[in-house]
Amino acid sequence: MRRVSSSPERIRTLTDNQPPGSQEGRKRFTPDDPFGDLFSDETAKQADAGDGSPRRSGGNRRRQSAAARQGKRSLIVILVLVVVVAVSAAVVWFGFGSQLRSLFGGGASSADFEGSGNGTEMAFTIESGDTGTSIGERLAEVGIVKSPGAFVDEVLAQPEDPVFIPGSYGMQEEMSAEAALASLLDPANRQESTVVIPEGTALQDVYALIEGGVGIPVADLEAAAIPANFGLPAEATTLEGFLFPATYSFDPGVDANTVLKTLVDRMFQSLDEHGVAPEARWDTIRLASLIQKEAGLREDYYKVSRVFLNRLDMGMLLQSDATVAYGTGNTHRVSTSDAERADAANIYNTYVHPGMVAGPISNPGDIAIDAAVNPADGPWVYFVTWNLDTGETIFSETFEEHEVAVAKWLAWMEDHPEYG
Repeated sequence: MRRVSSSPERIRTLTDNQPPGSQEGRKRFTPDDPFGDLFSDETAKQADAGDGSPRRSGGNRRRQSAAARQGKRSLIVILVLVVVVAVSAAVVWFGFGSQLRSLFGGGASSADFEGSGNGTEMAFTIESGDTGTSIGERLAEVGIVKSPGAFVDEVLAQPEDPVFIPGSYGMQEEMSAEAALASLLDPANRQESTVVIPEGTALQDVYALIEGGVGIPVADLEAAAIPANFGLPAEATTLEGFLFPATYSFDPGVDANTVLKTLVDRMFQSLDEHGVAPEARWDTIRLASLIQKEAGLREDYYKVSRVFLNRLDMGMLLQSDATVAYGTGNTHRVSTSDAERADAANIYNTYVHPGMVAGPISNPGDIAIDAAVNPADGPWVYFVTWNLDTGETIFSETFEEHEVAVAKWLAWMEDHPEYG
C-alpha cells in the first residue's frame, strides 16, 4: 500500500474542506504519481465494492494504480506520436509545399493564362540541371506563366519526356503553359550571339568583331586580356596569335573572360591536334601568324613556311613586309614604304632585326599552324605574290630569279592601280 505521509498536517492539507465520506476525499496525490487524480474516482468505487478486508482492499488499490499508470503511459505515447507526425507533416509542407502543389495541381497552383503572351518580350534562361518543376517555378516568378502547376501539368501531358537544352530563349509575359513549353522546346527560339573571326585577323580587329557580335565593349575585353590568366607562354604580352579564328556562338550576357577563354582554349586544341608541345607554342604561333599573313593559296602555305625556315637556317633576314606593317599599326595591309622598312625603332621590322619576328602578327588558323609544323621541302629563299586577285605566288632560289618575279608583280600592279 502506497503511503502518502504519516503527518496529520499533510493529511489535512490534502483533504481540507472535504465533507466526510465524499469521493474527493478518496483521491490520492503522491509525488511519484502526479496524475493520480485522473483515475482516482473509479478506483475509489472499486474499493467500496470490496469485502472490507484491509489486505483485499489494499491489493485492489495496488492493481488499480498499476493499471492507471499503464493507461497514462499509453496515452502519453500516443500523444507524443501525434505531435511527431504533426511536426513532420508541417516540415514537409512548408519545405516542399510548392513542389507538391506543382506536381499534383489543384486550385490556384494550376491556374493558367491563355494565348501566346501579352506582347511584352523577355528572355528566359534554362540552366544546366533544370527540371520541369524548377523551370515552371521560375517561369511563374517572372510572370511568363500564371502558375508552376500549369506548366508542370503541361510537361507531364507530353507523350515523351521533354528535353530542355540550356540557353536563353525569347519569351513573352503571360503565356499559356502550352505556349511557354513550345517556346522552350523550339531550337529556333534559342537566342545566341554570333561572331565570325577570319584567319589572319589581328588582335584589335578581333576585339572589334567581338564587340559587334556579342556586345562586349573593347575596353572590357582589353581589361580581361591578361595573358597569364589564360595559360599563355611566358613570352606573351598580349593575346595576339592565341585567339583561334572561327565562328562562335555565345549566350546573351556572356562576359569578356568567358569569350576570350573560349577562343584561347580553341587555339590550344588546334596546337595539341597538330602535335605542338606546350613549350613549342610560342615559336609555332609566331611562324604560323607570319605564314597566315604572307601566303595566298592553300598549297603555298607550306612553301612560304619553308622559305622563312631556310632564311633562318642561313642567317638571312626574314624581310617580311607583313611584320613591318604590323609594327606600324597597319594590320590591314602588307605593303610598306622605304622609310618604314628602314625604321629600327619598329621591333617587328624584320628588314632590320634578325631572327624570328618579335611576336605573333595575326591569329592563324589550322592550315597555317599545320604549315608551320610541316613545311614543304625545297631550296627557296624568296617569294612574291605577283597576282593579288588570284594569290598566285612565284618562289625563287636565287636573287636573280626573284628580280624577274618582282618585275612581273610590278607590271601587274601598273595594270591594277586600285591596289595602290
